[in-house]
Parts: sequence; C-alpha cells; structure tokens
Amino acid sequence: MINCKFNIHKTVFQLILADITEMDTEVIVNAANSSLLGGGGVDGSIHQKGGPSILNECKKIRRYSFPDGLPTGNAVLTSAGNLKTSFIIHTVGPIWSDGFHGEPEFLKKAYVSSLKLALSKGFSSISFPSISTGTYKYPLKEASVIAISTIKDFVATQEIISRVAMVLFSIKTYKIYLASAQEILK
Repeated sequence: MINCKFNIHKTVFQLILADITEMDTEVIVNAANSSLLGGGGVDGSIHQKGGPSILNECKKIRRYSFPDGLPTGNAVLTSAGNLKTSFIIHTVGPIWSDGFHGEPEFLKKAYVSSLKLALSKGFSSISFPSISTGTYKYPLKEASVIAISTIKDFVATQEIISRVAMVLFSIKTYKIYLASAQEILK
C-alpha cells in the first residue's frame, strides 16, 4: 500500500493506493449509480464484498425516499454488511459530457454531500474513491482538483472529521491525485 499524508487544519488527508473495500475508516463512500442497486467498478465491488444486506438497504431507500433514483450529487447512508468499515455513504457523481453541463458543480456536490452526511453522524474518519472517473469518464486531473479542493475547504471549517482518505485503485490515478495534492495543499 502506498500512502502519502498531508495535514489540513486538524485533519489528516491521505492518498492511498489500495482497494476501498479493505479500508477500516468509520465510513467509506461508494461511487454509486442513481439506481443504488449496484453496478460496475467501486459500486460493484462494494456490493459484492459487502453482501446482500447493502442491496436490501438500498432497495428500501429507493422504495421510501428516492423512487426515481438518487439524484446526482446527493448522498445516503447504509450499513456496510461484511466490509471492515461500519457504514457506507452512497453518492452519485456526474457522467462526464464536456464539462459544460454542470459536471464540476455536481462532482463538488457529491463530495460535499458525503462530507456533510459523515459530519452529521459524527464520523471521525472517511474514505473516498475517485468519484466519476471510472465508468462515468470524468477526466482524472480535473476530478482530482475538485475532490482535493472541496475536501480541503470543507475540513478546514470543522473539527469532527480527523481523517480523510482518498483511496485510489491504480498507480496512474494515484500519481495524478498526488500531483494535484502537492499543488493544492502546499
């Protein structure tokens, strides 16, 4: 596991090359699709490794709160089934079109919604994947700048979340996030 740490206010911000389903933070974030019923990439891996209880909770959320699907940028909480973490925040990032259809604002909203939900539950540690950069094709460099800047701005205003990890699955993604972090967090 490759791990690089930065300090933001009273929060340790980490870039970690690993599988997010193996993280032991209090909560991990799932880059979900709006159906909340599982999919590919991070979403599929979380549902597969976490077991059927996650899907069952997501179905209840769909039935009672979001019958038309979770809107882009919103976030909801479930338990984590068989994962090391205790909870999962499911958020829907934007599908990349050309950057002129609200994608930056929706991506920022996905991070902020997840952080606000974590804060409201009193979680002190949270792990994020690189939201929207897989199947949804958001360009890595632009996504890394939005993710890191948003996290930096949010954690500087609170004192509950003491650890934020960006858990990145490939060395290519890790290097792009590292370059962005070194620029933004210098």
